[in-house]
Amino acid sequence: MKSVIPLLLCLSVLAVPASAQDAAPTREHFAAPGEEADYHQWHYSPVVKVGDMVIVSGIPAGGEGSYEDKIRRMFEVLKTRLALAGADLSDVVELTSYHRQPTGTAAFQQEFARFLRVHREFFPSHYPAWSAVGTTALLNESAPVELRAVAVIGSGRAPKAAIPLPATP
Repeated sequence: MKSVIPLLLCLSVLAVPASAQDAAPTREHFAAPGEEADYHQWHYSPVVKVGDMVIVSGIPAGGEGSYEDKIRRMFEVLKTRLALAGADLSDVVELTSYHRQPTGTAAFQQEFARFLRVHREFFPSHYPAWSAVGTTALLNESAPVELRAVAVIGSGRAPKAAIPLPATP
């Protein structure tokens, strides 16, 4: 009998993590003040948090000003949306940018260089994964770019990048 009790205790301890793994992650929807119509009328969430993952819907680089002003404002909106769910720019693990203006590879490379100058202000190190996609249209007609992001809360606290600089020719 004495040998059965420790066995039962071990089995009960092992059962707790299994049942915790079966629990569904939480799912929360966020919209900044003034963006409530996005959720209720357009039927999408500006920000969705699933467990520690935060998904930020496309942010158009619209409004007045230069190309760089629009891109900078877009990244500021990203910061605001991430904060709604408890994340910040250091937690961003993936970006997808959609570029409307370039009509070929050379034009895309030129725009990408302009975009990258502003991107570096917001992501000076430990860069997220990033896909840049050319497209013919965006929902916001004045926006040259739209940005989508994925973050994992806390992942920016101690990032690691053991990627050496490339050899110079």
